[in-house]
Amino acid sequence: MNLDEIKASETKLLLPTYERNPIFFVGGENVYLIAEDGQRYLDLLSGIGVNALGYGHPAIVNTIAEQSRKLIHISNLYFHEGQAQLALKLTAASGLDRAFFCNSGTEAWEAALKLARAHAGLKRSEGQHIGTKFLALENSFHGRTMGAVATTHKEKYREPFAPVMPDVEFVRFNDVDCLKDKFSQDVCAVLIEVIQGEGGIRPVSQEFFATARELTESTGALLICDEIQAGLGRTGKWFSYQHYGIQPDVTTLAKPIAGGLPLGVMLCTEEAARAIHPGMHGTTFGGGPLACAVAMSVIHTIEQEHLLKHVTDIGNYFKDRLSELAKKHPAILDVRGLGLMLAIELDSADLAKQAVAEMLKRRILINRTSETVLRFLPPYILQQAHIDETIDALDEIFCDNAPHTAASSPTGAKANG
Repeated sequence: MNLDEIKASETKLLLPTYERNPIFFVGGENVYLIAEDGQRYLDLLSGIGVNALGYGHPAIVNTIAEQSRKLIHISNLYFHEGQAQLALKLTAASGLDRAFFCNSGTEAWEAALKLARAHAGLKRSEGQHIGTKFLALENSFHGRTMGAVATTHKEKYREPFAPVMPDVEFVRFNDVDCLKDKFSQDVCAVLIEVIQGEGGIRPVSQEFFATARELTESTGALLICDEIQAGLGRTGKWFSYQHYGIQPDVTTLAKPIAGGLPLGVMLCTEEAARAIHPGMHGTTFGGGPLACAVAMSVIHTIEQEHLLKHVTDIGNYFKDRLSELAKKHPAILDVRGLGLMLAIELDSADLAKQAVAEMLKRRILINRTSETVLRFLPPYILQQAHIDETIDALDEIFCDNAPHTAASSPTGAKANG
């Protein structure tokens, strides 16, 4: 089938949940996707933060081939070696004690919410007052299932499905006084994306995060960190909360962990895990032999190829180049992020939308989030040459779209340098 045939079929047959870009990809190699016409596209989105090792990495390809000849699925009624091995790696990396495997980030988040409510119920049965309320943050995004969407801030995600899960209140982002005012013994958990992804690559402040930790410890409520987009090395550490020296009670992972195969994980402390016993929660596909084997391969590759250091170094280079671009173009209001989870905020939603389209014409894939933010989530194997190509393309686009004023030279640079 060609692109026109696929588009016609999808229009007729699929639920219209995404507005797709008009490109038909048939393959991938390293940091590039390959279209049906053979054109190569530099992928700075990596499947929305999923393809950490790029495309066609031999570690992933070989593991899939080898494990698929052994076992792909057996259900969670029986043992296989993958879950214990992967749980050992993840608990060691995270500083937490136990793991629950599922299929996606939103499922991991659902498990975390259920755990928080169950833990609060356990504490009440032991004579301690903890309520059922969740405190989430403005601009948060935690997923699209009913519980996850209830803790997601933007009304456009919640309103069509109302009424959503009750007992969720939103705190102004990085507003310590607002957090203190809304926190009480009625709260069972505080929910934090350490770096908000869909919310525009906004890092939480040290003071806000530390205050959340102090408040939850004072009552026995749980501090839950969503690492679905930021976790497993994207910021240069295994988990973004490790940049702050603050340990949560629960965290969630998904996107990059299994190299493109569906896998989600909730990690928690031994104390939180006391609330769960067999039959309370489960999954048919979660933590299957194939997904676990590939996840082990991804983690091993990150370790063997020293990719955490590379993400830090190349991320610093990328951020520096974006900051240089911001000095040249007033339309760039902010540069933010850590490692290879970066963004620039523009002064216009129209410009941001146009920049994504113009980058696509130049065969560079990025996306726009929070209306005015250009987001970069490239594979961890990105190199300086790819960044330089990206900066040159953005520079050209912003020069072409710069207002013609006396403050700018004909090349788009500021007249006084």
